[in-house]
Amino acid sequence: MGLSFDIAKRIAFNHQHSFSRFIIRLSVAATMLSVMAMIITLAFVNGFQQTVSGKVFSFWGHLRVQKYEAGKSLIAEETPLTMDSSIEQTIRLQPGVIRVQHFATKSAVIENKNEIEGLLIKGIDNGYDSSRLKPFMQNGSWIDFSDSIYSRDIIISKALASQLGISVKDTVKVHFVSSIDDSRTYRNLCVKGIYKTGIEEYDKLFIMADLRLIRRINEWRDDQSGGYEIFVNDFTQMDSISKSLSAALPSEWMSRTIREVYPNIFDWLDIQDVNRDVIFIVMSAVAVINLITCLLILILERTRMIGVLKALGASNWTIQKIFLFHASVITFTGIGLGTALGIGICWLQQLTGFISLDEASYYVSQAPMEIIWWQVIAVIAGTALVCYGSLLLPSVLVRKISPVKAIQFR
Repeated sequence: MGLSFDIAKRIAFNHQHSFSRFIIRLSVAATMLSVMAMIITLAFVNGFQQTVSGKVFSFWGHLRVQKYEAGKSLIAEETPLTMDSSIEQTIRLQPGVIRVQHFATKSAVIENKNEIEGLLIKGIDNGYDSSRLKPFMQNGSWIDFSDSIYSRDIIISKALASQLGISVKDTVKVHFVSSIDDSRTYRNLCVKGIYKTGIEEYDKLFIMADLRLIRRINEWRDDQSGGYEIFVNDFTQMDSISKSLSAALPSEWMSRTIREVYPNIFDWLDIQDVNRDVIFIVMSAVAVINLITCLLILILERTRMIGVLKALGASNWTIQKIFLFHASVITFTGIGLGTALGIGICWLQQLTGFISLDEASYYVSQAPMEIIWWQVIAVIAGTALVCYGSLLLPSVLVRKISPVKAIQFR
């Protein structure tokens, strides 16, 4: 490769201003931008999907087990089920299940300073894993379950607190309507904390309270609850775990993934995969067209050189290697710069959060970035493969050039 390498190096790194140098630099820049865009897109889609789905899972778990009622919305008050230690053990022993906790919801109306708002109370007990929700706490502290009857503490959302003018330690009146006889009652409850997930479907609808309060309002027994929230160690397996769990549960119970409960959020997240694929196709097309055009221009510009080399006895493969060296310079320089810039921008975003988003629309206030290294390696390898594949075809044109015509070429 000595002769080909020497000639290619002289052409590529010639310090004189030439059209060849401009074309090579333009191609390097296009390859760099393509790789950088693909890495940033992957990191953003990964981070966005993980952050938003993580918020949903933190609030509701990965699976929900409750009484089966045909035609009833999954986002509504549950029919009570009697807790059974043997069934709970069956749930806990399912492969992949890492936590099981009780919950119930109850429709209510909160009143403060003559302002009212309808909502759902999510009842939890002292076995609830508060560590998953504490990162979303804006003010105050967690519910104190030490009261022997039921805790009067509640946790409300920041959106609801702002709407009704409520602060931590305020006492508010919460009205309930019985689902049995339509009788009305109320409780004076103390706001212990204020949370914000950034997901409007939760922040404007739910407050957290003691499960024993809901049992008392609904006249349930102490061994009854609305259902179970289940956390698994790998959320990508929650569909298969749910199917396995459904087969093990009593016939009047059902298991549903949180994706089935809130399909709109997860369908919206799935759209990001489509956006990612479109960007990949566009960037790949830009890189391929740019590189093919670049090499064609280089070959045409060096047609006389090709004719002279052939006349001196150089083989087609020797001349092709000159242009494949250009391909290597463009490919590896572009990929190296694009990878460095792409990862650098992702790390800078993780550290500073300089790219901000509308939280009401995107559920996050800053663009989340999650770098998955095997994906970065795949981008590098795939780009190199596509670049070389697209550059081999134009280099074959060297074989078609006649030495006599090439030397006369102007």
